[in-house]
Amino acid sequence: MKSALPVYLTGCLLFSFGAKCFIDSDMGTDPLDVLVLGIVKHTGLTIGIVSGLIAVFFLAVWSLWNRQRPPITPFVTMFLVGSLIDLWNYLRLESFLLPVFSSYALLGIGLVIAAFASSLIIMSGIGIRTMDLVAITMVHKWRTTFFTAKMSIEIAFIVSGYLLGGPVGIGSVAFVTLVGPGIIAFLWINEKVIGMTNYGFLIGSEQATAKSG
Repeated sequence: MKSALPVYLTGCLLFSFGAKCFIDSDMGTDPLDVLVLGIVKHTGLTIGIVSGLIAVFFLAVWSLWNRQRPPITPFVTMFLVGSLIDLWNYLRLESFLLPVFSSYALLGIGLVIAAFASSLIIMSGIGIRTMDLVAITMVHKWRTTFFTAKMSIEIAFIVSGYLLGGPVGIGSVAFVTLVGPGIIAFLWINEKVIGMTNYGFLIGSEQATAKSG
């Protein structure tokens, strides 16, 4: 797994940059934030607290479903990516991006980079986002595809967040329709073309195989 660490760190770095582009495009929020902002609107809790509670909820679901202790590395990813976004903001990266790229271009760049970065984080098997951990478990337990599992979670975020009054924009819809398929494409390219090992999909596969046997 030592060789996976550079892949993980590269994924976090790229994901933070993609998120920065997505934010600066000012064309909507990602599905998770639609739900987070919808909950914030009704509870008065901070965005950070709600985001943390959702992460804890999905981690608890993963832990109970797999009968394993919950990993702490997803919170490391949250902290690392958040800190890197803060760094991009501190360096005023938008002052270099906005004069060169339109909002639509920034949105497209952000989505492509987010998809590629997510594939790297997943394949590293380190610090996989809690929602993706649950999606991977759905793949093993229900014999579904990662695309179907991830899309079902993100659509649930969009719908429930919208019903709670969360903001749904072009960026939100684009995120659901492009990032999920993009991750699948990059996972295939990374594994079949580049020859990388997909450590992320090995997580939980032994338990699922044992149960099915």
